[in-house]
Amino acid sequence: MISMNWVSDYVDLTDEDLKELAVKITKSGVNVEKVITNKIDNLVIGEIKKVTKHPDSDHLNICMVDIGSEVTQIVCGAANVRVGLKVIVAIPGAVLPGNFEIKKGKIRGQESNGMICALFELGLEEKTIDTYAKGITELESSATVGEDPLKFLGLDDTLYELDIHKHRNNDCFYHIGFAYIVASVLSKKVTLPKSPLTEIEDDINNYLKLSVETENCPYYLAKMVKNVKIGESPDFIKKRLVSAGMRPINNVVDISNYVMLEFGQPLHFFDKDKLGDNVLVRMASDGEEITTLDGQERVLTAKDIVITDGNNPVAIAGVMGGENTEVDENTTNILIESAIFNSYSIRNTAGKLNLRSEASIRYGKGLNYEYTNMAIERACYLLEKYASGKVLSGIVKHDKVDKTKKVVNFKADEVNKLLGIKISDEDMKVELERLGFEYEYNDGNFNCTIPNRRLDIDPRVADIAEEIGKLYGYHNLVSTLPKGETKRGMYVGDVKVRKSISKRLRTLGLNEVKTYTLVSEEMSKQFKYEDKENKYLPNPMSSDKAVIRTTILPSLVNTYLYNKKRHVKDINIYEIAKTYDVNYEEDTKIAILMSGNYITNSFQGSTKVDFYLLKGIVESTLDYLGFKNRYSYEVLENENFHPGMSAKILIDREEVGVFGRIHPSTSKDEIYLCEISMSKLNKNVKALKFKEAPKYPEITKDVAFIVNKDITSSEVEMVIKKAGGRLLNNISVFDVYTGEKVADDEKQIAYSLTFNAPDRTLTEEEVMESFNNIIKKVTETVPATLRDN
Repeated sequence: MISMNWVSDYVDLTDEDLKELAVKITKSGVNVEKVITNKIDNLVIGEIKKVTKHPDSDHLNICMVDIGSEVTQIVCGAANVRVGLKVIVAIPGAVLPGNFEIKKGKIRGQESNGMICALFELGLEEKTIDTYAKGITELESSATVGEDPLKFLGLDDTLYELDIHKHRNNDCFYHIGFAYIVASVLSKKVTLPKSPLTEIEDDINNYLKLSVETENCPYYLAKMVKNVKIGESPDFIKKRLVSAGMRPINNVVDISNYVMLEFGQPLHFFDKDKLGDNVLVRMASDGEEITTLDGQERVLTAKDIVITDGNNPVAIAGVMGGENTEVDENTTNILIESAIFNSYSIRNTAGKLNLRSEASIRYGKGLNYEYTNMAIERACYLLEKYASGKVLSGIVKHDKVDKTKKVVNFKADEVNKLLGIKISDEDMKVELERLGFEYEYNDGNFNCTIPNRRLDIDPRVADIAEEIGKLYGYHNLVSTLPKGETKRGMYVGDVKVRKSISKRLRTLGLNEVKTYTLVSEEMSKQFKYEDKENKYLPNPMSSDKAVIRTTILPSLVNTYLYNKKRHVKDINIYEIAKTYDVNYEEDTKIAILMSGNYITNSFQGSTKVDFYLLKGIVESTLDYLGFKNRYSYEVLENENFHPGMSAKILIDREEVGVFGRIHPSTSKDEIYLCEISMSKLNKNVKALKFKEAPKYPEITKDVAFIVNKDITSSEVEMVIKKAGGRLLNNISVFDVYTGEKVADDEKQIAYSLTFNAPDRTLTEEEVMESFNNIIKKVTETVPATLRDN
């Protein structure tokens, strides 16, 4: 809450319409949420003439109150009501905040013609446990009965309630800081208050030794004032504190709060005689205790900063003082602390202890060391003037603040480019002067120094442009299309590979699924075809989410079972996800599950999923990625896979995955699975190379070989490929036969061989020469027998 009467001490607001000014300030970037003009009709000053207990209540009193025009009866429940007290009375017709209208009525059978008020009931003070406990507001005896109490209190003020952005620094939390904002909007200058001290010859260094043992306190100042007389504050201090939502207490406490609201620098006043001759700033010990000013015992940790008397804590730095050095009515000598503490540490301590105070809010935002100096001088001056104090000469100081100036060099065009407007060099000078930013100008170049009070501004052209843009008014900016080079958006790296694979699998008719990375212990032990150890969670949410998976296959089987229970028969799914081992080694895997029919056709029958169909999908995907002629297979031995219908997938002889049918002992259903490491694929993937379709005719020859059952087709194909030479363009298996005319330990594999030359039409003689060479090499090398018919 900002008092504009107070701000007018620093900026000339004569003849300014404060509601219009609030609009200008909001447009400049600081949102004035509400303009409050304190005027409530039917409020009067009253004097309590008689107090009697309510006959039907143990806490209500019947008060006879002189309100100037008459003596009226009011029922009041405040504990501090008494005869002779001057109070604020809301008579019938008054409308208090919350649209609460005061009317004549009866309270427990007794007539009540108004309400005796506290400031928080008028919206002029925050309602807290402390303010509520203090009861109704007690006015000075000099108050005139029947007059306007708000005028008497000096609360006939215009207040701005600010909605402050979380990234805005401390300048909106104190009146001088806000005065600079007002001055920039009105193109006026700020006049800072003067504090002409008269110090006595005695030096504070004769009375105090300071030690700082933590980097969380880069700046600490202390001054001492002797022979202070505790009493009431002057009217202007009390009125301004009330306007800002603080209750006046006494001249010493009020001066501390007044300077905080003026300069934004929280101060702490210690009773010097209770404190002793030493101040040590350090981090607290875990479990260390202190009783704070609110009478509560607080337990600290090693993350809290404390002020100590050399041994014991006397204050929680930046949050609240200790009861053992509290200033009371007997205090005569005061030590003033003005310091800067680590803002993160203060926020952490205030939140942990639930002690969010006016001081901790400002410490948590960061402070300007220049105002830290000015605030302590200001406090000494006010104590000298209004508490009859004697200010000792000298100052105790710890200074580790980085005082490097924040300087930014720029040209007007750089700001114009960011804002999309055209401001001349001369106008740019005017804007910087309005902001109060010192600068040097030389041949189109600005060398600007950002004032220390603006902690939220970094020495960057963008930050300068933002401040100028706020003053210029964002509503005045003209919309323009952006200019500049554009780049085609595209996926790169492993994301590109993943997108390509996912697109290919969807094209092949598979549906993508997403499952949990965490699985049960039982699931984690299935399909362990790799030598990887699982990571078990120390505190799992549930038993089915206790292990980080190293394979996706058990999760797909779970998905299959879920769909099967819901009578879904044809299931063709895939998932691409990350897996992790016990050492958090990451591996992205592609997993496929197929079961039932791949294609359903009511006219020509359905295509059922089998080992070779899954193999075709794997090969189609690998070919699409550019691995054609680079992959091969080996027999897979795993207890969860069918021994005769499963294989390892190798690329350039490196194992990258597995595929095959689930072992009947694992599931009686005909389910086919595949899992490939995308991380391994990504290391070997190459750009696809395209070649034109053959211009000359192809010649196809079929051949069948009888081989031992232990021999794989890939072994035969390797011999065929080598023997066929460059004329052999393609090899494909079109039949595998066991049965009649083939021994029990043998099988027949039939191949279709395609011959082609890119530059001519092949002759029958050329093809037969290559074809016969293939037959010769296979029969001799594999060995194999040629099927005659």
